[in-house]
Amino acid sequence: MSDESQVSFREIQRFGQIWVWVLVLMVSGVAWYGAYQQLILKKPFGDNPAPDSLMWVILVVFGIGFPLFFYSLRLVTEVRVDGLYYRFYPLHRRFHKLSFSDIAGCEAVTYRPIRDYGGWGIRFGHRGKAFNVRGNRGVELVLNDQSRILIGSQKPEQLAMALSASLPKRA
Repeated sequence: MSDESQVSFREIQRFGQIWVWVLVLMVSGVAWYGAYQQLILKKPFGDNPAPDSLMWVILVVFGIGFPLFFYSLRLVTEVRVDGLYYRFYPLHRRFHKLSFSDIAGCEAVTYRPIRDYGGWGIRFGHRGKAFNVRGNRGVELVLNDQSRILIGSQKPEQLAMALSASLPKRA
């Protein structure tokens, strides 16, 4: 039986905040508008226009690639029989595994994303490492070396319960 068939908790989260998509689409819109203006209408875009070849690169990277990249971003969290697995796709090619024996404890928490970790994504803040894509809820893990990892979740109580049930009982 494969590890993936022994999943007791699974959550997939995406960047869904309106303000994130407004910013992404504004950047993409400027790239499309500039490309249309310069490549189709043959009017230079801006006071110091880029060459047409660079405008094509800007269109592909910011007009197409940037929105597709944000659309593809997702945090996948799984509790399996042998540990906690997380993957921030497409930045992580494979799942990262934290064995239950490496986790000293866990707790569902409400945190301040910007103040505690500097925002959303893969973050390194004064409270430790964080993997989050939205909201201000998650599960804070305390590892045996006393370092901390926050896994953002829209279902933090369920994630903490699945983890707690699998953590070794310590004397």
